[in-house]
Amino acid sequence: MSINQINGKSFDFSKLQGGKVATPVAGSARAVDFSSELKLQMASIQSQTVGALVSSALSPGKVSAGTSFSDIVGAGKTAGISSLDAMLGSAASISGTHGVSATGCNMGLFDPESAYRMMTDINARAVAYKAESSEMGDMKAYVSTLQQEAIKLGGTDVATGREDIRARVQAFADAYNGWMQRFGGELKDGGMLAGTQAARIAQWELEQSIANPFHGAKDGLHGMADLGLSIDPVTKRATVDNAHLDAALANGKSAAIGALHEFTAHFAKAAELWNSAGNFINNRLDNLSHVVGYIDTNMTSLQAEFGLGDPAKPTGQLARALANYNATHGVG
Repeated sequence: MSINQINGKSFDFSKLQGGKVATPVAGSARAVDFSSELKLQMASIQSQTVGALVSSALSPGKVSAGTSFSDIVGAGKTAGISSLDAMLGSAASISGTHGVSATGCNMGLFDPESAYRMMTDINARAVAYKAESSEMGDMKAYVSTLQQEAIKLGGTDVATGREDIRARVQAFADAYNGWMQRFGGELKDGGMLAGTQAARIAQWELEQSIANPFHGAKDGLHGMADLGLSIDPVTKRATVDNAHLDAALANGKSAAIGALHEFTAHFAKAAELWNSAGNFINNRLDNLSHVVGYIDTNMTSLQAEFGLGDPAKPTGQLARALANYNATHGVG
């Protein structure tokens, strides 16, 4: 039996994405929120448990052949308790803190160890979702900063001096590199945000905006690379080649400034869209808020149902992000 199976019921948390589970429905995808999915699986476990108890109550040697339902209800009444009373009493003991042993397992379950391991997973996810929420909130702030830097760079015109243009391009590159220094490691495989679609697509989209070769195409330029701004293919950091920038300005300052304006307008708009209501970053934050709220609200009842589970032990950036989340939300 796998760690996500209780009484034969599989708990598949692998499909959970920020509080939603993708469920195929006749050629489309239907989003089922985490709380509904978990409630459904819990109900299924309880149903199977009661079913097993009924089977046990009706097993050979306990109730003779031909026994009617009324016989089951009435059997043993002279002794003060019926078979059905005993069965329901056993089922009732499955839930509630009195079912959790000193080891943290709910011994009323048929497979308390698997339930305990499932609760360990829920404990870990409760921490991971809070940490991710903190990181995505920081990412949203960084995207806003990049948007403002692009707008500043877009304020350059033909009257702007060469040294000033150099400084503005470098300031934008520095801001972009600050973003990559903050989140680049987390976006790599194995990083905290590696599995977060909103974060990875945002990083890819903003990188592609810088690498776009069509900015300035009407004037014979090939994007910001012709103005000395490019993305290193290995480090993913922005680099500025002032010799290229100076050459572009000398060969046709008006065309160079036109390409710069096209780029900054595109980049600023992309950043604005990523932070807009209903788009990737805000949707992810909303989903994380829902699932964190559900787990926090129901943690006591979940642990009473399935056992305490091992407490989460975050380290490194996960621990720092969790601490930031707790400080932001006033969690002691």
